[in-house]
Amino acid sequence: MQTFPWLTTAGLVPLLGALVVAALPRSLASAAKVVALAVSVLTFGIVVAMALVFEPGSRQQFQLAETHQWIPQFGVSYALGVDGIALVLIALAAVLVPVCILAAWHDVPEVGRREQNYFALLLVLETMMVGVFAATDVFLFYVLFEAMLVPVYFLIGSFGGARRQYAAMKFLLYGLLGGLVMLVAVIALYVYGPGGSQGFLLTNLIGLDLSPTVERLMFLGFFFAFAIKAPLVPVHTWLPDAAEEAPPAVAVLLIGVLDKVGTFGMIRFCLPLFPGASKWATPVVIVLALISIVYGALLAIGQTDVMRLIGYTSVSHFGFIVLGIFAMTSTGQSGSALYMVNHGFATAALFLAAAMLIRRRGSRRIPDFGGWQRVTPLVAGSFLIAGLATLSLPGLSSFISEFLVLVGTFARYPAAGVVATVGIILAAVYILLMYQRMMTGPRPESAAGTRDLTLREAWVVAPLIAVIIALGVYPKPVLDVINPAVQRTMTQTGVTDPAPRAGTPAAEGVSQ
Repeated sequence: MQTFPWLTTAGLVPLLGALVVAALPRSLASAAKVVALAVSVLTFGIVVAMALVFEPGSRQQFQLAETHQWIPQFGVSYALGVDGIALVLIALAAVLVPVCILAAWHDVPEVGRREQNYFALLLVLETMMVGVFAATDVFLFYVLFEAMLVPVYFLIGSFGGARRQYAAMKFLLYGLLGGLVMLVAVIALYVYGPGGSQGFLLTNLIGLDLSPTVERLMFLGFFFAFAIKAPLVPVHTWLPDAAEEAPPAVAVLLIGVLDKVGTFGMIRFCLPLFPGASKWATPVVIVLALISIVYGALLAIGQTDVMRLIGYTSVSHFGFIVLGIFAMTSTGQSGSALYMVNHGFATAALFLAAAMLIRRRGSRRIPDFGGWQRVTPLVAGSFLIAGLATLSLPGLSSFISEFLVLVGTFARYPAAGVVATVGIILAAVYILLMYQRMMTGPRPESAAGTRDLTLREAWVVAPLIAVIIALGVYPKPVLDVINPAVQRTMTQTGVTDPAPRAGTPAAEGVSQ
């Protein structure tokens, strides 16, 4: 029986590290980012050890579980545990945080309290990310879901671009609106649930006998909050502003990891807690997902700010993830869970490579570039690989996940699958046009003497590119972890894979 508190440790280490970084005396302020990097690497090591203990074939719904009474009068517990989907998302966060800290080495020019606060907030954010993916008490999940808004608000509002206050406030207001609606549903879930000192435990709430009206209203409360977080059209408008104004490292963690809380919440809470309402809402959700895929891609094509363009690409990609979840097939849901991971790495590489170019050129406007592959070929090459992963080129990570989503969608909703494939074509347009405008052409004279990829920057992009290629060539280890959780969700939702169509491969399961 597992006794070591792996999940608490993985969340507590960065929190303690944040306190140390924030409390460093003025004489040691220059060591803040070194300490933050060391703490994030230590957390990564803990998560790796935790992953080695995890048993993909276990019949337990949640492993590495910890349960302690927190507020027994209201049925609230400090309960943590992971299934395969939660584990890979925590691993995603554990990889990206040290990469982002290294990328943010010079984000705050002045050494001192301001720089300490910046790196301390990044570590606090890591604690929140571990906690929100590991929470198996619905109320604890809600608390962490809302608490995540605070460090992100200050990271954007204090360290972002010229319109940082606007972007930070918009992000906060959207998040609070979704959270308040979700709180009503959380309270209703307790009222209609079993009650008692562990009345918010997810395992106690699955299978409740609810009237259709109550179930649908509670589903809408949860789904609305998750749709904002994801984000899904039409509640997506905060994301491009945040992507444009946030420091690049913060944008990576926000879009690469935190936004996955929305899609993770759909598969972790909406489907098993409200199976009937999930099926009832599926046609509308699929339409919203398709609109997000096409609309996000079309808006990306028209952007002149490279960071805003990448933000809109994510709106399109989240449409694919939601589509796979609500296709209600094991292939689609496995593809969506894998997509969450692959999108995190591909978007991180694209954001950080773009930030390196912006730092050298002094502009985020795509028309201000041109010919930069002749100036910084290594940075341009990293940017190209990340872009090709974003458009799901075969052999790179996103291709497998997008392919599984489309196969799973075609199995049950062929028309939706046809519309979704338009997103693939549009992705090629916005990525290749962006690269052509920024990288090709004659060598710009104004860029003479510009340095190519530095050693620190190589340590930033090399791990991301390595993972993108590795998961593109051999995704089986991650799928082996994800698939049991997907099968369990399918069972809890009460759906099975559709029978294979005549003359087509079997739709059941995920090809491994």
